[in-house]
Amino acid sequence: MFRKAKVSRKNHQLHLMLIPGFVLILLFSYLPIVGLSIAFQDFNPIIGFKELRWNGLDNFHYILSLPDFKPALRNTVVISVMKIVAGIVVPVVAALLLNEVRSALFKRSVQTIVYMPHFFSWVILGGIVIDILSPDQGVVNVILGAFGVDPISFLSSNAWFRYVMVITDQWKEFGFSTIVYLAALAGVDQGQYEAALMDGAGRWRQTWHVTLPGIRPIVVLMATLSLGSILNGGFDQIFNLYNPLVFETGDILDTLLYRIGIEQAQYSVAAAIGLVKSIVSLGLIGLGYWLAYKIANYRIF
Repeated sequence: MFRKAKVSRKNHQLHLMLIPGFVLILLFSYLPIVGLSIAFQDFNPIIGFKELRWNGLDNFHYILSLPDFKPALRNTVVISVMKIVAGIVVPVVAALLLNEVRSALFKRSVQTIVYMPHFFSWVILGGIVIDILSPDQGVVNVILGAFGVDPISFLSSNAWFRYVMVITDQWKEFGFSTIVYLAALAGVDQGQYEAALMDGAGRWRQTWHVTLPGIRPIVVLMATLSLGSILNGGFDQIFNLYNPLVFETGDILDTLLYRIGIEQAQYSVAAAIGLVKSIVSLGLIGLGYWLAYKIANYRIF
């Protein structure tokens, strides 16, 4: 016990450095939880908190009666699942391809180029996507026109909008996610490759029987941990790219919450939606960590 106290006194400067981060988390993550009480009230900012009328679960019943709620929930789940699947397949394939590159300079250059979009906001990338997919002079439609295909309004078509969201999301994020799998590939036992080579296995069989099994725990871990974000369809991206023409397939819970809470000033209803979303996400995160422990033997503590 005395030894622990001595170590604690020795590292008190490091403990003091945690205080600013702790205060920020307290102010912006835990203190706002108190405001969730308005989900059970008829909140009016003019009246204030003292004279608010409690209405129980009325806001939640109102949410279920909204015609836009169920389509937004469906779109959120569909888009999120598509992004999760693509977010595993694309980075794994990219990591496998980069792992075969022998030129270190070329490999580092490609890595830098592909993960650079991760550091740009969707405000910037959204403008780029709009220009690229423009029906008039967009690069994609110009190329399609060269093959005799009529211009396609990708961002105004319910048939294309979800796929555009998934593809552009991967364009932004797959390079950064590839780093995780490249690190996993570096940890694969090289002796297994030598044994496979002695057995006459080519590069494809080495990949299938050695590389993929070697990184399978990381793949399973990333997949299970992604369950917690299944109700996060990507507000920043969709808000900057969607329009009323694609509400049928592109409107998600976060954009619905924005319109109700910010544009229509129905703060109690927006808080109710956010509370339901947070509770479900918490359950999915717990499920994800349980699956990660059972399948990949991953633990936080």
